[in-house]
Amino acid sequence: MASKIILLPKEVGSLSRGLPPADVPPQPETLFVLGSNGGMSVAPDAGFTLLFGRNEPEVHVCVGGGDKRVSRRQGMVTRQYARWVLTNTGKRPIRFPDSRLVHRGDQAFLPTGYTPLFVVSSPEDHLLEVRISAARPGGTAGGPTVQEESTLGEERDLDEDEMLVLVCLAQRYLQGDPQPQPLTWAQVAYELARLQPGRNWTEKTAAHIVAGVRKKLSRDGVPGLLAKDVPSPVGNALNHNLITDLLITATIRKEDLRKLGE
Repeated sequence: MASKIILLPKEVGSLSRGLPPADVPPQPETLFVLGSNGGMSVAPDAGFTLLFGRNEPEVHVCVGGGDKRVSRRQGMVTRQYARWVLTNTGKRPIRFPDSRLVHRGDQAFLPTGYTPLFVVSSPEDHLLEVRISAARPGGTAGGPTVQEESTLGEERDLDEDEMLVLVCLAQRYLQGDPQPQPLTWAQVAYELARLQPGRNWTEKTAAHIVAGVRKKLSRDGVPGLLAKDVPSPVGNALNHNLITDLLITATIRKEDLRKLGE
């Protein structure tokens, strides 16, 4: 009988080409995960939690080895609800091919077939290849916040007002909306006036603060934050690009929603 947990050498090649060769075909819904130094396959009934991260002695699959921005234990894959579930336990976001970001403490169902995941870092992301050998419909789910060791980061320098306005503007992103958009200035002003009724929060005040942050970060070399940097029509692109940068650099995180009383 085939083993339920098998180590995969790095010589196996990319999972994008299909399942690794084996003497015995894997069970349906067997999980395959491949990092920079090899990987592992896990049968769905193995009752096994696969750990991945940069510190190879502490995890089953190494990803981002040598990059201290990646957590020593960046995440795990477990079997829940008859599905394979990715949980981000690290500081860096994990990006799906459709640009959806899974933040620390969040979970996402892994779809059938091949999925390249990227641990977001700088100057380059780190690839974690995943393949599941049988079909199930996809989806996402929320999860509990998981405490993790502190790692080196590159958070943007925001003052208290800038942080509050930007968390409010970006709350749909932080709440895990699958197709998030920034709040309108009217919605931001309403939320801030509710939180701080003693202050004169207006749409112009909020917009002015965010514009100031975009200009500051643009001077620091962050692209796509000024109207001259993006093609017309601009729409929400400038604020979307700003929010994406703040998420990727872990300047704003899911737990910051507490600033809004959530």
